[in-house]
Amino acid sequence: MTETSRDARRARTAQRILDAAQQEFATRGFDGATIRGIAGVAGVDASLVMQHFGSKAALFNSAVQLPGDDEQSAAEHLLEVLAVRLGELPPETTALVRSMLTVPEAADSMRSFLDERVDNLARSLDGDDAHLRALITVSGILGLTITQHFLKLRAFDDVSHASLLDAARGWTAYLSSDS
Repeated sequence: MTETSRDARRARTAQRILDAAQQEFATRGFDGATIRGIAGVAGVDASLVMQHFGSKAALFNSAVQLPGDDEQSAAEHLLEVLAVRLGELPPETTALVRSMLTVPEAADSMRSFLDERVDNLARSLDGDDAHLRALITVSGILGLTITQHFLKLRAFDDVSHASLLDAARGWTAYLSSDS
């Protein structure tokens, strides 16, 4: 009986850490999030984060995984990502995107991140073209980020974030469907 309670407590703690990590990575990005910060949000000691996940990279990998074959969760996740990208970008994201075309290390970092995002999203979709739909979706989000925050297209001036998210609901539903 004690083992079950201990296992249940351990699982709840790991989930709290994972929830905190998702929040911190979404808000601060990989470089801005810290193990101490994640531990603080989760209400645990930083050593417990490491005990459960081993490293910041492993925790990040766990935090960004979408459930397999769950297109509804994938569509909801995409809308959350868009909501974050439509808001103010964290400084580290701004620096990375600004540098990705001129600094090889920034390009490598962005490429690795986006390749992982495409693969992760594709695993949550059904159909022979799941990888292609994931590629289009991830590329589209990057395009929206660049055109709003860096090119500052005037079209964004007349559109609310809520309107963009409403329009994106149809887009994510289409891209998440096996049609």
